[in-house]
Amino acid sequence: MLHSGVPGIGSALCFSLIIMNILTTPIDGLLVIEPSVFNDARGFFTETYNTERYAQAGIANHFVQDNMSSSSYGVVRGLHFQRPPYAQAKLVQCVVGKVLDVAVDLRTGSPTYGQWYAVELSADNHRQFFIPQGFAHGFSVLSEKAVFTYKCDNLYHPEAEGGLLLTDPALDIDWRIPHDRMILSEKDTRHPLLADLDKVF
Repeated sequence: MLHSGVPGIGSALCFSLIIMNILTTPIDGLLVIEPSVFNDARGFFTETYNTERYAQAGIANHFVQDNMSSSSYGVVRGLHFQRPPYAQAKLVQCVVGKVLDVAVDLRTGSPTYGQWYAVELSADNHRQFFIPQGFAHGFSVLSEKAVFTYKCDNLYHPEAEGGLLLTDPALDIDWRIPHDRMILSEKDTRHPLLADLDKVF
């Protein structure tokens, strides 16, 4: 059965010395990270990545490329992945504005194959979303503007690009954007349906 909503997050695993919470999700491997944020009269400080601390929390990937995008309200990007041997795990965050971030399980043999999970990421909640290899990924912009960053554990290889149609009715993803206000790239309108997608991972 496909996942058809934005579920509640599962149990929180607290790492007091790591100064962040790692929140599990109903899909194995997908993690939501809540870093500690220290506020004072000047603004705030938060640690967005630390190799040792993230490895202790189960995210031991060696990230080799950082990306950033800027988008306006209504933009929906996805659902993207890279085929092996260039598959990418991603650690994503919204540093300006607010997005709905979505990952779809494409791992062959996974009990949650074809299911998706969504989490709201914003400059206010400082949440990060860890997406392992084997998932398609996309996001919709819910604010007037959003700046989105992501770390990848493999370099971009255009010949390995793949995608899944983000409006696939079988997925039934609520992007929280009215259909007539969605702004899509031409390429993102031509991705295959889940039913027509070859086994990738």
